[in-house]
Amino acid sequence: MPELPEVETVCRGLAPHLEGRRLVRVEQRRPNLRTPFPPRFCERLTGRRIESVRRRAKYILMHLDDGGVLIAHLGMSGRMIIAPERPESYDKHDHVVFETDAGTVVTFNDARRFGLMDLTVADALGDHPMLRNLGPEPLGNEFSGPELARRLAGRMTPIKAALLDQSVVAGLGNIYVSEALYQSGILPTRSAASLTGEEADRLANAVREVLERAIAAGGSSLRDYRQASGELGYFQHQFAVYDREGEGCPDCDCDRTRTGGIQRIVQSGRSTFFCAARQR
Repeated sequence: MPELPEVETVCRGLAPHLEGRRLVRVEQRRPNLRTPFPPRFCERLTGRRIESVRRRAKYILMHLDDGGVLIAHLGMSGRMIIAPERPESYDKHDHVVFETDAGTVVTFNDARRFGLMDLTVADALGDHPMLRNLGPEPLGNEFSGPELARRLAGRMTPIKAALLDQSVVAGLGNIYVSEALYQSGILPTRSAASLTGEEADRLANAVREVLERAIAAGGSSLRDYRQASGELGYFQHQFAVYDREGEGCPDCDCDRTRTGGIQRIVQSGRSTFFCAARQR
């Protein structure tokens, strides 16, 4: 599933083509994705000008000139594909088509149909069921070591699971949590409540740095992920531990024959990668 850096990359790719543009045609090519489309979906969007394209956690938010907001989630395989004009034909997985007054066409393609789209109003955005329980943005000013420590206090779950809880930090996913824990030297199996203030500071900084590097590199190119431009991202070439089981640790001189190098365990059904010598 695309994680925060992938969604941020898509938003930045869409913004130059959609912001300030009016939607002259919206086509819904099936009745539902993961959930049904809202009533009169195309009618409510046609004629509206897109004021901004923003991200909240893993959601794309398109703010409209009438105060409405289009909420989109990419699901596991969703892609936003930009074309300079309407294509002659559509792929069977092209489910929503947006055409702007500049002639640009943005198509939402989703082979697995785990994505979703909904409409709300800006004044009610914080109360939307998908957004109301989200924690702070890890790239925002409200996210810091002390704030992270406050949210982890009393939590006896493993720190890996706590960071995946969207009410603790918004938008973090399996890949970048593994990378941030590695960078901060914190063992993923430790209880969240056991972190010291200094460790929470280190972890918050690592989360921010890992995400910023991934965004700068265009996101990770997992099998289904594409940028809005259609190009593959390439942050996976910078992974320190993720999907590198049995390889040597890139940042320490641990004896791979003794420790096994980078290890993989399963936590809550998800793979976790770490270096037992570096992370404590």
